[in-house]
Amino acid sequence: MITLKGIPAAPGIAMGKAMLFDSGAIAIPKRSIQPAEVSLEMLRLEEAMIKTRHQIIGIQKRLAEDLGQEHADILNAHLLVLEDQSVREEIIHGLKTQLLNVEMIFNEVIGRHLKAFSRTEDEYLRERTADIEDVRKRILRNLLGKRPETLAQLDQPAVIVARDLSPSETAQMHRQHVLAFVTDIGGRTSHTAIMAKSLEIPAVVGLVVATKRIQKGDVMIVDGTRGEVIIDPDPETVKRYEIEQRRHQEVNRQLLHLKDLPAETLDRHRVILSANIELPDEVPSVIAHGAAGIGLFRTEFLYLNRSDFPTEEEQFEAYSTVARQLKPQPVIIRTMDLGGDKFFSPIQLPSEMNPFMGWRAIRFSLARPDIFRSQLRAVLRASVHGNLKLMYPMISGIEELRRANEILHEVQQELGREGVPYADALEVGAMIEVPSAAMICDLIAPEVDFFSIGTNDLIQYALAVDRVNEKIAYLYEPTHPAVLRLVKRIIDAGHEHKIWVGMCGEMAGEPALSLLLLGLGLDEFSTSPVQLPIVKQMIRSVEHSFACSVAEQALTLKTGKEVEAFLLASLKQVAPALVE
Repeated sequence: MITLKGIPAAPGIAMGKAMLFDSGAIAIPKRSIQPAEVSLEMLRLEEAMIKTRHQIIGIQKRLAEDLGQEHADILNAHLLVLEDQSVREEIIHGLKTQLLNVEMIFNEVIGRHLKAFSRTEDEYLRERTADIEDVRKRILRNLLGKRPETLAQLDQPAVIVARDLSPSETAQMHRQHVLAFVTDIGGRTSHTAIMAKSLEIPAVVGLVVATKRIQKGDVMIVDGTRGEVIIDPDPETVKRYEIEQRRHQEVNRQLLHLKDLPAETLDRHRVILSANIELPDEVPSVIAHGAAGIGLFRTEFLYLNRSDFPTEEEQFEAYSTVARQLKPQPVIIRTMDLGGDKFFSPIQLPSEMNPFMGWRAIRFSLARPDIFRSQLRAVLRASVHGNLKLMYPMISGIEELRRANEILHEVQQELGREGVPYADALEVGAMIEVPSAAMICDLIAPEVDFFSIGTNDLIQYALAVDRVNEKIAYLYEPTHPAVLRLVKRIIDAGHEHKIWVGMCGEMAGEPALSLLLLGLGLDEFSTSPVQLPIVKQMIRSVEHSFACSVAEQALTLKTGKEVEAFLLASLKQVAPALVE
């Protein structure tokens, strides 16, 4: 039995036999040409590009029908590669100077671009190499008259193992045949990971050695929640995961009667369960899993994978669509959190030693008020179509908050002068995810309508642990006593100033941790839609007084390991089905 550790890309557990998928290796013939043949070779390339464009548009159409236009637009990056005039000029120059067939020259030119992208320190741009690579393969196959291997051809269930999967390859997956997939490369922000979550296919990426260690037909377990892949598991491990699978299935079945029930404890203490989303097309999943609104709408994906800024109208359409679909339930829109691991390609951001603590989120917005104003105008215009709320990410002090609110007020006045309607009573909140904000949250509270605790960043900043660095992953402890004290401080300060406090970090979706948070007084839990029924089941299985006693005891413990063990034991007392 071999266990490989990677990056969890899409939650869930799957077991099955491996199928190695390689749409890659293409043998390219080399032949000399005469100067007079250069124009003919370019004509061949143009025809191949036209054919490739039609193929991509066809995939986009199917994707729009299955998952919605937002996911189909992901393939726009492929079309942009086909329209790059500088690439064409490089190819023409290569044909004229080297006098070789266009397949060879095209592959050489694209190879240089791929190499440049792979060397950049920008994680987002590195992941875009998959888009270029996908187009390269398609054009070469069309030049050579070869049919590509696709995942649409699968006729039996399998776990897909690949070096990487392009967005178009992922788009052709059939849920009934693709049990899960694992890749050597990729990250949480890759388009493949986004699609896997939408398709609800378990996935682990960034395994590095998956294609070398896994053979065709190997029995595998893929744990997309923990980011683990187990090859040739022993009977005991298989049994353990079968039990966990059945537990997940049972929870999903309970969704049918949990969906419309309130998130209420046995002694009638009620909280709000909301969902985190990245794309408007996730709203059906939000509704299906019984969310009472959206606690975090990540808006940065409107800005990524494109050569220009989203227009005010594009943003308005996205926000108003979600607002209408969920009305009267609240939708909290987080202003763009660009930077860190999410870069916007056309902006030439300087290389940063610590991008997560660099020019990102509200800092970026305040430095580029032109971009910020466009987003605020779109949010305000959309606010009349539903119950929208607004929150700023990565607030570190009152000055940033006040400046952001000044710009918001200026935009409101601007819309008023133009006669454009917007909701007068728009609630504005701050994400508390920087330790400095946590320490002065009593000063920030009077100036906002709510807090939302972003534990993903708060934990890494408080513990000085990069949460995507596998070498120190063991130090990333949500149960660390320092983290618990910060969370309690934020909740208490919010309540003292009569504002509600939510949480949109991963902590809110873990049953044992949500038991603690319930006892600490958290008002709103926001997590991925698929986690909602699990959290709701926990809440409906306990008395609030029990949760309060658990929280009180947890705060007296001295290590994260002690806290974790205590919480699991406490959860087992009231909801044993939720404990592994």
